[in-house]
Amino acid sequence: MTNERKEKLENVIRYRQPGLGIVLENVFDPHNISAVMRSCDAVGIQDVYILNTKIPRHEKWGAKSSSSAAKWLSVQQFDNVVDCFGVLRSRYDAIVTTHLSSDAVSLYDMDLTGNIALVFGNEHAGVSEEIRALADGNFIIPQVGIIQSLNISVACAVTIYEAYRQRSKAGLYSGAGDTVYHDQLRGLWGTG
Repeated sequence: MTNERKEKLENVIRYRQPGLGIVLENVFDPHNISAVMRSCDAVGIQDVYILNTKIPRHEKWGAKSSSSAAKWLSVQQFDNVVDCFGVLRSRYDAIVTTHLSSDAVSLYDMDLTGNIALVFGNEHAGVSEEIRALADGNFIIPQVGIIQSLNISVACAVTIYEAYRQRSKAGLYSGAGDTVYHDQLRGLWGTG
């Protein structure tokens, strides 16, 4: 590895956000998953959880839409809700879903600076009732059009860029962060 490459990876590692995770529930199209991964990498989200209880495990992602982001992320796949939520509860203080409901709060009224996992549902039915029941709350992305939904990858991008905005303002992209987490990434990426 060249010194320039190692320096680039070290800079990226410093800005990773260990307290922010993305969960994708039964997302059918691998290109949507790949687009989400690309957005996650762009804002420093390392951890992506893919929960497939109604569809087969994904073997690969859409290479063009991910621009190879998957190889730089920690992607875990689950086929069991209990196992997935066990991991999420051990790592995050709150788990919230995107769901248009009477109790949903606006994305812009949420505090995204804490230790939080954000759950996005599939292209057809959104987040399942089972997952909503296990989560700590729901949020919506405010919209004024007739169609009150966005493509999964777009919804995720809008949401995580709001998290990026809030976390930047709070100083969470200062380049310091969790040294244990960053040491793990160095080992994972071969820069340690």
